[in-house]
Amino acid sequence: MDERRRAKRMPITLSLEILNLYKQDNVQVSNLHAPIEIVNISKSGIGFVSESVLPVGYYFNANLNLGNSEDTLHCVVKIVRSQVMEDKRTLYGCEFVGMADILSFVFDNYDETIKDEQ
Repeated sequence: MDERRRAKRMPITLSLEILNLYKQDNVQVSNLHAPIEIVNISKSGIGFVSESVLPVGYYFNANLNLGNSEDTLHCVVKIVRSQVMEDKRTLYGCEFVGMADILSFVFDNYDETIKDEQ
């Protein structure tokens, strides 16, 4: 299979909760309180698992801290794919939307931190 990823995936363990989902045409799903576990991150997006069923094509706001309080990303994430796993949870693939390229230093710092720990 050809590699289609635009950026290197890095392992990460973060737990978040999605409160609201929205689409560009002002369709909104509110008061979700859907817990998610982020399992990997890259410059282009995140992968997470959840027991909640979330619709593809919707967006949510996320505040991601990569282990350093200076490296918190306030971003918009779009759900682009989903896959039901054997344990009945769903693995989601998301892409960052509208994030400035200059923020790539956050991922470079995180990548260096991972390398130093190994």
